[in-house]
Amino acid sequence: MALFVVFQTTFFLTLLSLRTYQSEVLAERLPLTPVSLKVSTNSIHQSLHLQWTVHNLPYHQELKMVFQIQISRIETSNVVWVGNYSTTVKWNQVLHWSWESELPLECATHFVRMKSVMDDASFPEPNFWSNWSSWEEVSVQDSLGRGILFVFPKDKLVEEGSNVTICYVSRNIQNNVSCYLEGKQIHGEQLDPHVTAFNLNSVPFIRNRGTNIYCEASQGNVSKGIEGIVLFVSKVLEEPKDFSCETQDFKTLHCTWDPGTDTALGWSKQPSQSYTLFESFSGEKKLCTHKNWCNWQITQDSQETYNFTLIAENYLRKRSVNILFNLTHRVYLMNPFSVNFENVNATNAIMTWKVHSMRNNFTYLCQIELHGEGKMMQYDVSIKVNGEYFLSELEPATEYMARVRCADASHFWKWSEWSGQNFTTLEAAPSEAPDVWRSVNSEPGNHTVTLFWKPLSKLHANGKILFYNVVVENLDKPSRSELRSIPAPANSTKLILDRCSYQICVTANNSVGASPASIIVISVDPENKEVEEERIAGTDGRFSLSWKPQPGDIIGYVVDWCDHPQDVLQWKNVGPNTTSTVISTDAFRPGVRYDFRIYGLSTKRIACLLEKKTGYSQELAPSDNPHVLVDMLTSHSFTLSWKDYSTESQPGFIQGYHVYLKSKARQCHPRFQKAVLSDGSECCKYKIDNPEEKALIVDNLKPESSYEFFVTPFTSAGEGPNATFTKVTTPDEHSSMLIHILLPMVFCVLLIMIVCYLKSQWIKETCYPDIPDPYKSSILSLIKFKENPHLTIMNVSDCIPDAIEVVSKPEGTKIQILGTRKSLTETELTKPNYLYLLPTEKNHSGPGPCICFENFTYNQAASDSGFCGHVPVSPKAPPSMLGLMTSPENVLKALEKNYMNSLGEVPAGETSLNYVSQLASPMSGDKDSLPTNPVEPPHCSEYKMQMAVPLRLALPRPTENSSLSSITLLDPGEHYR
Repeated sequence: MALFVVFQTTFFLTLLSLRTYQSEVLAERLPLTPVSLKVSTNSIHQSLHLQWTVHNLPYHQELKMVFQIQISRIETSNVVWVGNYSTTVKWNQVLHWSWESELPLECATHFVRMKSVMDDASFPEPNFWSNWSSWEEVSVQDSLGRGILFVFPKDKLVEEGSNVTICYVSRNIQNNVSCYLEGKQIHGEQLDPHVTAFNLNSVPFIRNRGTNIYCEASQGNVSKGIEGIVLFVSKVLEEPKDFSCETQDFKTLHCTWDPGTDTALGWSKQPSQSYTLFESFSGEKKLCTHKNWCNWQITQDSQETYNFTLIAENYLRKRSVNILFNLTHRVYLMNPFSVNFENVNATNAIMTWKVHSMRNNFTYLCQIELHGEGKMMQYDVSIKVNGEYFLSELEPATEYMARVRCADASHFWKWSEWSGQNFTTLEAAPSEAPDVWRSVNSEPGNHTVTLFWKPLSKLHANGKILFYNVVVENLDKPSRSELRSIPAPANSTKLILDRCSYQICVTANNSVGASPASIIVISVDPENKEVEEERIAGTDGRFSLSWKPQPGDIIGYVVDWCDHPQDVLQWKNVGPNTTSTVISTDAFRPGVRYDFRIYGLSTKRIACLLEKKTGYSQELAPSDNPHVLVDMLTSHSFTLSWKDYSTESQPGFIQGYHVYLKSKARQCHPRFQKAVLSDGSECCKYKIDNPEEKALIVDNLKPESSYEFFVTPFTSAGEGPNATFTKVTTPDEHSSMLIHILLPMVFCVLLIMIVCYLKSQWIKETCYPDIPDPYKSSILSLIKFKENPHLTIMNVSDCIPDAIEVVSKPEGTKIQILGTRKSLTETELTKPNYLYLLPTEKNHSGPGPCICFENFTYNQAASDSGFCGHVPVSPKAPPSMLGLMTSPENVLKALEKNYMNSLGEVPAGETSLNYVSQLASPMSGDKDSLPTNPVEPPHCSEYKMQMAVPLRLALPRPTENSSLSSITLLDPGEHYR
């Protein structure tokens, strides 16, 4: 036993020594430095490809080794990357490894070396790194060609958000090179005199055709060349979302997913990502032809469980998702079909449908939705193959839409699509009485009642309303009633009722029947209560109304108002136990006044007016300013008034007025306060708080001063619009006093003129009475005129002349025209002017001579002509013949011949007569009117004779024996002296 132990110990020691020796031998004998290192480039991927071998490895033995690789750029000392590469190495094996460079390989020379170490468990520790291999130099610039400027990398493909390094190589270091990314200059780092690199961080996706980058070489202002590249930036490939598979017939699995953003780029640089479906239990794979769905055929080997992996892949990366499911749990049924409705009436219907058969003893859960009148009802039912459901409590004359969907009742996965159909229930009689109200206008002897009603809702109409029946019954005379049928859609009618009480019943009718009646009673005097109107304020487009509760039997209240601008009567019914309500409607407009009336309804359906309220849903500032008149203008004051300004039509309750006043003195008068207008100008303001006060006396003003004013109303919302100022100037004090004196005088004169004008006829009759018509004189009965029987001479009774002489003024003698004092020569006076009755002898026994003068009051023609007519007298008439003048017959005989001849010389139409009279004596003041030795006549105080003499009669030339040599025409004042 001891010998065995000794032997065993010796054996282990020998083996240990052998292994130690072997390791030392291998460590000394095997030079593990990598040899035959070769480096190649791949410009497309911008990568270095290394290959090498390891000599002195045991034959047919695999050893695990670690290689450390070092890469330098431009110079060997500029190490840019160091890393380890582990692999199992066989005898005489060529090893390969690749490294991708961030900087394009064309932009710099690269150097590569490596060393190795044994990492195998068969070799004891410690292990030592081998020596470095020699540097391998790799340069691509020598193959660029003869160009002046180069930009790299060419057509590089990266993902959005990646970091990219680009560079340019310039052959001539004298060139000035500028580079641009999408037109914006970029700045980089110069690696050597010929090369500059640019680091682009988080490059964005700009377009699917790539991002443009170019560089331009120039010397001075001369361009030497432009070179550019296209950097292709794609969207990042997303992991598929909502990956799911289901079956409708247990023959095909339909798998769907959300692919996310498409990573395809233009010019086929990178096509759309591809999708592959892999099932791990069967090991089958299928390349999907669609981006978001793929079908998988179910085999007949009754596989129930499936494990699918969906792989998304593009040029840059790969992503995948996985699902595991049981086939019977992923049943998605096809739509139900043959949906029908049976036994449809006003309130009920039976719905039937069918489903597609799946497997034996398969149970379906179906869901029914019923839509109608804005409501939705839902029902669940379990069926085998055919479905049926009884729909109840439906609304009459209503269109419904019913639809159904089904699912697997054992393992619910999802509902099928809907299948539906529309149907309409039949009509029924209206179920509710129409809402009726009235407006009463009382007139003498009758009432004009306008009856209104609201259309029934579709829920209560139970069909199409065809007409409304209005039954008017006289309660005082029950035997009298009237039926009116108003075709729909009318909602009002007008009734003329006498002074009796009436009951009015209104029913709505469709094709099936009539609704319950709505009753309203019109009393003998329906609007007999005077109610004071109360102001209210609306808030947020609504009105809050309240009223006092009424004693007695009140079955409810009614609030009515008019919607503007249509002026349609609206009303609201309120219960008997409610004394307030809120009226809110979209028809309320800001700035419009609304009048509300509150009625109480008695048990007899008689309405009694309780309260009136008026207000605005929102008050606005006044829309216009009043037209202001200036009255009572004095040197120290004036009055402003605007009596015709209406406050009812304003968009708010007028609370008062602001009166603005400006003056050059810029000092506010008493009662006025300083104010600043919207344009920044200063003025004085006076506030009138009473809206009914529409006048203001502005006093304490200065004479001969200019003032400007305007008046604007205000409501709770603000003032009226800005207006232009009206200018008014105060007069001086003296002119004011003068006006106070002149105005009464002018008024008195006007009053006198008006009185005189009104009394003109009375004045004429008093001062200028009508004279008798000479053609109606009695003297005409003595003469038989041949040529003109209408010429007349008035009756001579008082003054009897002794002689008649017609005296003309000799040539050269001047004549003074009566009243005008103008002189005319005889050549200008071609016709005789006056007729004088004068004595021819001194010794006559008759009355004294009288002077003839013209009476202008009685003869308008005479006054117009300015001459006095004359009667021609024969100059040879003896004095004794004057005695014949005592009788009318002798006078007429003496004048008849010459008078008739003179009439013959008067043109037609000039036979008007002139009245002349004889006075007692001419005045001695006229030297040309009397002979040299005049006879003193006695005083003649009255008219002796009046004669009607035609105007413009020819006078004979006076003879030498004439007793008068001249005639003086006297002024009227001289005749009456």
